[in-house]
Amino acid sequence: MLESTIWILLMGFFVGQIARRLRVPALVGTVLVGMVLGPYVSNIIAPEVLGAADSLRAVAVMVILMKAGLGLDREKLAQQGTVALRLGFLPAACEAVAIAVASMWLLRFDFATGLLLGCIIGAESPAVIVPGMLRLKSLGWGVKKGIPDAILTGSALSDVLLLLVFSLLLSFLTQSAAAGVVLPGGLTLNSVQLLPFQIILQIGLGVLLGWLAARLLVSLLARQNWTQNAVQDALVAACFALLLVVLAVDVPVFSGYLAVIATGFFLIEMDAPLARRLRGGFDSLWVIAEIILFVLLGASIQLSVLGNTFLVGLVILAIGTCVGRCIGWYLSTLGSNWTWKERLFLLPGNSAKATVQAAIGAIPLAQGIEGGETILAIAALSILVTAPIGAWAIPAFAPRLLEQGEVDPTKVSASRRIGLLAAVDTSPLAVDVLTKVAEFARRSDAEVVVLHVIRVDDPQGGERLRNQTRQILTDIRYRFVTGVGAVPEEIVRTAQAYGVAEIVIGKRGHRSLDEVLVGSVSQAVLEISTVPVVVVEAHH
Repeated sequence: MLESTIWILLMGFFVGQIARRLRVPALVGTVLVGMVLGPYVSNIIAPEVLGAADSLRAVAVMVILMKAGLGLDREKLAQQGTVALRLGFLPAACEAVAIAVASMWLLRFDFATGLLLGCIIGAESPAVIVPGMLRLKSLGWGVKKGIPDAILTGSALSDVLLLLVFSLLLSFLTQSAAAGVVLPGGLTLNSVQLLPFQIILQIGLGVLLGWLAARLLVSLLARQNWTQNAVQDALVAACFALLLVVLAVDVPVFSGYLAVIATGFFLIEMDAPLARRLRGGFDSLWVIAEIILFVLLGASIQLSVLGNTFLVGLVILAIGTCVGRCIGWYLSTLGSNWTWKERLFLLPGNSAKATVQAAIGAIPLAQGIEGGETILAIAALSILVTAPIGAWAIPAFAPRLLEQGEVDPTKVSASRRIGLLAAVDTSPLAVDVLTKVAEFARRSDAEVVVLHVIRVDDPQGGERLRNQTRQILTDIRYRFVTGVGAVPEEIVRTAQAYGVAEIVIGKRGHRSLDEVLVGSVSQAVLEISTVPVVVVEAHH
């Protein structure tokens, strides 16, 4: 198992990065690694790891769902009215029905079996959609109208609906459905009549348990201070979220997926500072979980069963997306303030399949349902086709179809590489400036540009400055650059060239800032700089 884990993590990471450098989503590389390492090609992954694949996938999906919940914006969802709710039901339902009709025509399935296939294919993949939407939020695409939030919420609700209908159809086709439920007064409800009540119960209990979990986490982590750092916060929150997923499997009366998303959502409302800390922790967890999820996803794809159903499977997928989903998207956004371009974005932004198909695609075959092998093949095909396309199309089409707005840092991690500029000369003040910029860099894991503008009367002073920089910034990524000319203009020009977030510069003496800076380099930099300037006073 240890060797398999090493293969999964190392190969998944590096092939994913190779794919990214080729301007292909990293997901494509990790799925290909899983296919190559899996039992149907090289059979390198140990059987014990493959046996634990469902549990490992559950952990990875929990991480991405918690990230989704911690990234939702209540105000934007309220602004959308019923759009998010409609996106949770109409596109998935229309696609499932379209696939059912198409499979009756192309595969000679009966309607129940065709609808079973539709429920499998219609489910949206949180593993593709959630990271894609959170990245759009971090860049500001579509945030003005809350489009990423609406898609995230709708995706979670649609999976609840389709998984419930799937379990109902599975019971019906295997003839294991209960006769019904007898209510007081002698009224009997069969499985179909119970479905609306099950949906309401799954959603209602999922939201309620998410609220309770959030309250408990706030009490333990923020008020009683059981943890000492962000890593411990993330560990405790991840265990609570995973417990919800496990309980939903053992006691299937609520949606575990929805409960996890609700936990993250309510955490923002109850304690925004805690939510911010957890967001960073789950971002780190996702680095590992993403590799494991998609490598194991690739390992589960049976290439041998794709041959006979490849072309007909593509036709069914196209009918489901281009007919069923398009009708659902139109009805979902009818009467909204979405433009036609924003509605068109739903095609690349809300169509990816991966996680659910990998989890339930093989169940009909295992249950002995006629056509189960074909269902599995089309489920695998949907992963191979839509997951890479969706991961590529979301960032590719967002700038063309969505408007860019202001990023809300309280709802999403807007990660970017931070750069600092330390402007130093050969005076003793350089040590204070370098010490301060080193302190800032360690807090934010920033890179530092150390600028020395060479003076005509001291052309050799830079060597001593280089040694001081090497000693003080020994554990920080930095580059030492030199310039010539007017000092203030050179400082500002270098800051713009390297795109730094702050300039750190020194001042001498204990007089007031207004007194000492009149006509000085520091004063000039403060006046012309477009980025914040930190002025460090000399220590004596």
